[in-house]
Amino acid sequence: MKVIVAGLSKTGTKTMNTALTYLGYEVYDLFENFWYVGDDWIKQYKEGFRVEDMKRMYENVDAVVDLPSDINWEEILEAFPDAKVILTTRDEDKWFKSLSNQVDQLNGDFMFRLIRTITYTGIRLQYYFAATATHLDVVSTWPSSYLRLRHEESLKRLKRKHERNVMQIAPKNQLLVYQVTDGWKPLCDFLGVPVPNKPFPHKNKGGFLLDGMRKENLVMQRMQIELRVSLACLFVLFVIFLYNIYLSFTF
Repeated sequence: MKVIVAGLSKTGTKTMNTALTYLGYEVYDLFENFWYVGDDWIKQYKEGFRVEDMKRMYENVDAVVDLPSDINWEEILEAFPDAKVILTTRDEDKWFKSLSNQVDQLNGDFMFRLIRTITYTGIRLQYYFAATATHLDVVSTWPSSYLRLRHEESLKRLKRKHERNVMQIAPKNQLLVYQVTDGWKPLCDFLGVPVPNKPFPHKNKGGFLLDGMRKENLVMQRMQIELRVSLACLFVLFVIFLYNIYLSFTF
């Protein structure tokens, strides 16, 4: 583990994922954390954090971004004490607006709610969200497929508290406080790598996550395939049900 991005969701985490990937890092974002080590995270939340487990989970990973590594950055740093910490931040009004947009999109997208209700991977994701997203009170209340968003000022205070905590605890020589609008140079200088000859990426602007994920993320694509299979099975069962009703009236 070389880089821990400790900024909360909606502070440029998807942009950081892309930027670090451009720079050659193997990055675990929210969906990678869910898919590859999600069961380990749930176990850690239930039984307590163990350094040896964290080392095993991320022994072949260069960087972590977003849930749940943002809120548990200290536990990861304990396992990898030489890792660099990047605190991504942004204007809190823009941050809250982006977070609200994303929650509204996730709640309003019928297909995504259906995925999290009738597909195997979607149900696992729902449970994972419920176990790991409580630091923002953006929580799936099982079995509901809706997310709840806390009061605006409460969330802003939580963001300030989280960022103060990172700045106070992280070793100063291993910490970069960073806004993605700053571009390549401060990031590359901090990491000790050359600035790439390509524009700095900007992903998930405004909190509109699903469109990009459907095109690019393999876990999301898998869930969409599972949804089609589940709907097909439900349709077949419905046809069989109607046929049995027809037979009961015919004979």
